[in-house]
Amino acid sequence: MRFRSGKLWFFCTAMVVTALPLAAQPGSSMRAVMRGGGGNGGKCTVEVNVDEAAEVEISGDLGRIRTLAGQPAQFRRFECTSPLPSRPAEFRFQGVDGRGRVQLVRDPRESRGVAVVRIEDSQGGREGYTFDLMWQGGDDRGGRDYRGRDDRDFDRRDDRDRDRNRDFDRGRDNAAVITCSSDNMRRNYCNADTRGGVRLLRQRSEAECRRDYSWGFDRRGIWVDRGCRAEFEVGR
Repeated sequence: MRFRSGKLWFFCTAMVVTALPLAAQPGSSMRAVMRGGGGNGGKCTVEVNVDEAAEVEISGDLGRIRTLAGQPAQFRRFECTSPLPSRPAEFRFQGVDGRGRVQLVRDPRESRGVAVVRIEDSQGGREGYTFDLMWQGGDDRGGRDYRGRDDRDFDRRDDRDRDRNRDFDRGRDNAAVITCSSDNMRRNYCNADTRGGVRLLRQRSEAECRRDYSWGFDRRGIWVDRGCRAEFEVGR
C-alpha cells in the first residue's frame, strides 16, 4: 500500500500525539527552584500528589519521591531558599497541608543532610500534600557537593548498604541478637550499637517487616514501625 505525502504526515503525527501522554509522565526526581534567601538559615517547601503511600527524600537541592503503594506519586512543587546543608545545626519539619499522615522518618542532622518524609493516605484517590523543611546553621553544601548529584547517587548508596551487609556476614560470629517491637502500630526505637551493621534475623509479627518501610537503623539504634516485631542481628 502506498501513502500520499499528506496522508503519511497525518498518520505519523497521530502516532506521536497518541504517544505524548506516556512520554510526558513526570519523573521520580526534581531539582529545587531557588527563590533566594540569606542569613544562616534556610527553608524548602515541597508539594506532592500521593495516592496511598510514598516517601520523599531531600538532599541538597535534589528531591526524590518513591511510591510505596497506590498510583505513582508526583512532585508538584519544590522550592528552597538554599540547598539543605549536609550538617544543619538545627532542623524543624512542619506538615502544612494534606488529609493523611505526614511524618519525618529520617532527620538530616543524623543522616549527613538527607531528610526523608513519609506520607500515608488511606482514604483513596490522589491528594495534595505540602510540607516545609527549615534549618539553621550547617555548611552551605555549595558547588560539586550537591549540584553533581543525581539518581545514581541513590543507587550507589544501595550498593554501599549491600557491601556493609556482606562485611557483616563475614563477622557474624561477633553478632548480638536484639528483639525490637512496634507497639500499637507506632514507631519504636531499640538501643543498639549499629556501627557494625544490622540484619533482620527472624520476623515475629504478622505485620510485614521490610527494610526502610517498617524497620531500619541509624546512629540511635534500630527502629520498627507499622506493627513490625522481629529479631535483629547487630554486628560488633
